[in-house]
Amino acid sequence: MTATTNLLTDNPALYEARFPDPGRIAGRWTEDCLRRYGALGLRVLDIGCGTGRDAAHLHRSGRAVTGADLSDAMLAYARVQHPGPHYVRADLHGFDAGKCAFDAVVCLDSALLYCHTNDQLDGFLASCRRSLAPGGLLVAEMRNGAFFLGRTDLLDTPAVNGFTWQGTAYRSTTTLSVDRTAQLLRRSRVWTADDGSPPAEQRSAWRLLFPQELRHVLAAHGFEVLALHDGPGPRTEPPWQEGDLPTGTADGDRLHLVARLTPASRP
Repeated sequence: MTATTNLLTDNPALYEARFPDPGRIAGRWTEDCLRRYGALGLRVLDIGCGTGRDAAHLHRSGRAVTGADLSDAMLAYARVQHPGPHYVRADLHGFDAGKCAFDAVVCLDSALLYCHTNDQLDGFLASCRRSLAPGGLLVAEMRNGAFFLGRTDLLDTPAVNGFTWQGTAYRSTTTLSVDRTAQLLRRSRVWTADDGSPPAEQRSAWRLLFPQELRHVLAAHGFEVLALHDGPGPRTEPPWQEGDLPTGTADGDRLHLVARLTPASRP
């Protein structure tokens, strides 16, 4: 078996084929949050922007968007396929937005959970604090650590998925496990394809953050939580639609966050 860094991240077009979002639900949900919770201006930083499709949607909505990611492959793809935003390479564990003060920082699809340690999470939130104008918003959606308390349905058996792209059939077998000591959800995903290429295994992990823990660390960095709920959102079932209001609970698989930087908190 041949290991790969990340089959989908290394192949952005394949990523979008595996996770299509033709209705741009994630981008529309984000724009709705920015409007609903009163983003005071138009400058948005999408950190962990991936292929750039959500950043481009926000750009088309009239925002001045900077998309940031650590993957050179994703950034190159975004500049060609989803033009409009300004794309830069940056590490969400600690980034420097320069002299620009953004009105919102957006962090979608569990990107925030790649902060595996407290130091990395502190680095991310300190960078957000430096990058935001007073009163700026942090909008994020991610897996919900509390969902795994007493539940094993996502852990009991591997999940098998398949799709076809450009005439090649791809199949993935995904196994999840909880590392309680590190507070991580670990994932092993084995890819096979019918084009004769060898199987490839991808290993990754997300931090399991619990709602009250998230509230505490946000408050420590000067953020006031405006919304923290399990849905509806871009990756819930059923998915979010215009006009949907938060349910007010935090029991589902996804966690949706909107927080405001208090004026006195910006350095």
